[in-house]
Parts: sequence; structure tokens; C-alpha cells
Amino acid sequence: MAESSSKDELFQLIKRFGAYITFKMSNFLTLFSQNMDSRSVSAIAGLAIAVVFTWRLLRSPTNPQRRQPKRSSTRASSSGANVQPNTSLATYGIATSSDDTRTQSFDDFIQPVKPTLGQIVRQKLNDGRKVGICPLECSCAPIVTCRLVGIILEETTPEDIQKQVTVRSSVLEVMLEITKYCDLYLMERVVDDESERRILQALEDAGVFASGGLVKDKVLFCSTESGRTSFVRQLEPDWHIDTNPEVISQLARFIKYQLHVSPNKPERTAANVYSATSLEQFFGFM
Repeated sequence: MAESSSKDELFQLIKRFGAYITFKMSNFLTLFSQNMDSRSVSAIAGLAIAVVFTWRLLRSPTNPQRRQPKRSSTRASSSGANVQPNTSLATYGIATSSDDTRTQSFDDFIQPVKPTLGQIVRQKLNDGRKVGICPLECSCAPIVTCRLVGIILEETTPEDIQKQVTVRSSVLEVMLEITKYCDLYLMERVVDDESERRILQALEDAGVFASGGLVKDKVLFCSTESGRTSFVRQLEPDWHIDTNPEVISQLARFIKYQLHVSPNKPERTAANVYSATSLEQFFGFM
């Protein structure tokens, strides 16, 4: 503490001495400013430089003591510098997390939208004529013929229809979508007239005719399998849907596309014959 006090006193003494010299120099310059020549100016400048140099030299021992706070500040600054990379890394981590969130949101945004049942129906059945979306009144709307038993109805044989007729609820939506974009004809072999009445009543009760896409005149009946084959050939559909492999085989040469519906999903017998366990399974609606 004594050493520090003595150094402060020395500094104050040097400071007062410098102020005194400055005062004297000011008086000297005032008295002789009118008669100064170049030599006098040089002498005065040299004296001033000598005084300043001497004052700085004498002041230097006190510098370390006065610069201690700066060194502490330097340490703090150095410590801050050490912290800064971590802060930067933390900031970078936050930015990276934010970027990942934005990227994920963008991926979700551009993720392909699942097509609707109507879009799937149009895509698959329009392959028959390679046309776009056409109203039913348009002549280019694809024509589709479909058997009732085992596809639209729960019953699997014409004989079962004599007992009862049940429309499969799972196929209703698919069938209604088909009637929106295609000219649909339903057909079946029946044993008697009562079976015809039962089928038409079951379809009406299920709301098949309510949409207007399918009318009763487009539900055709015959007494033999050959009769159904004749119906199909006369209508010349783009697609025919059936459960009888013999009918599928006979029509393969005449119909552009066919769908063979069977619980066992048999292998394709021809390039233009597709197979599925049900109509709704073919359109991915299960």
C-alpha cells in the first residue's frame, strides 16, 4: 500500500511539473512571438518535444498499476471469447433445429395427396378409351358391363337369388362412383321372373337408382351364361367385370379390358384381363 501511495505522489508531482512547464512555455511564446525567427521556433519545438518525452518516460512506471483493470477486462473479454463459440454453437443449433422444422413442414406440404376414390375410378376405367373426365351424356364416356352375382350382390349363384337378394354395402360407393363417370350396365342370369323383381327391389332399396347414374333399363337379365356373353358383345364395352372364367375367356378377344373377380384371385389369363378378389379391392377401396 505504501509503495502504491508513493508512486501516486510521484505521478502527481510530475503532472504538476508538466503543467508548470506548459505555463512557462505559454508565457515565453507570448513575450517573444513578435521577434521569433526560424531558429527560435526550432529551439522551442525541440524543448517541447524533450519535455513531452521526459514526462512520458517518468509516467511509464505507473502504467502497469493503472492498466490492471484493463488486464482484468482483457481476461473478462477473453472469457467472453471462450463463451462466444459456445453461444454461437447454441445459436447455430437453434437455427439448425428451426431449419429442420421448416424442412419437415415443407416436406409435409409437398407430400403427395392421396387420390380420391373418384379419381382412382376415372384413372383405371378411362384407360379403356384414353379419355379425360366426361359426363355421362358424352359419347366418349367409357362403357362398363358388370355381373351382379358375386360382385354387387352377396349371393354367389342365380339359385341363391330365389331365396333372398342382398346388395353388398362395401361395393355401393364404388359402384356409384362408376356411374358418375361411366355408362354402367348390370346383368345377370336368373331362374325366374321373381328373381328379376327381387334384384330390382334390392337395388332400389340400396339407393342405386337414386343418384340418376343408373336406371332400371340398364339392368339386364338372361336365362343362360351365353345370353350374358351376347349382351356384352352387343354393347361393346370398354370394361367387362365377371366372375365366370369361361365368360372371361370367351370375351378376351372382343373386349379391350376385363376384370375377373374371384375370392382366390386367379392368375391373369391374358394381357387385357385383370384379377381381383372384389370390385372394391381392385380400386383400392377396402
